[in-house]
Amino acid sequence: MQIRVYYEDTDAGGIVYHTNYLKYCERARSEIFFTNGLSPAVGDSHFVVVHIDANFKASAKLGDMLDVTTVLKSNKRTSLVLTQEVLRAGQVLFSMDVTLVFTQGARPKRLTKEALELFSIDKS
Repeated sequence: MQIRVYYEDTDAGGIVYHTNYLKYCERARSEIFFTNGLSPAVGDSHFVVVHIDANFKASAKLGDMLDVTTVLKSNKRTSLVLTQEVLRAGQVLFSMDVTLVFTQGARPKRLTKEALELFSIDKS
């Protein structure tokens, strides 16, 4: 998924504010559902973020075009770990492993085959 850095994404020096990298990754995960005609939430079933391991490597700046990639790293019965990267012209600026638990209401639920297949190949 491509994202352009707008003024609203930056601090006074024109550098992307650190929490926006998390937002970019969230948008990319949601876009995987939307481009497949699905919604990230169906009824009271959805994914919940339970852990993030983030690495900030370089700064994006106002006007940059960024690519966000999403790759399935591992999965269990009710959870999966995705590796997401934010890149500018092939250079990794930010990377994270995010653990998501599939829930129904407030309880973990077995991952559906369809949900798992959405993340089973590299998504750019």
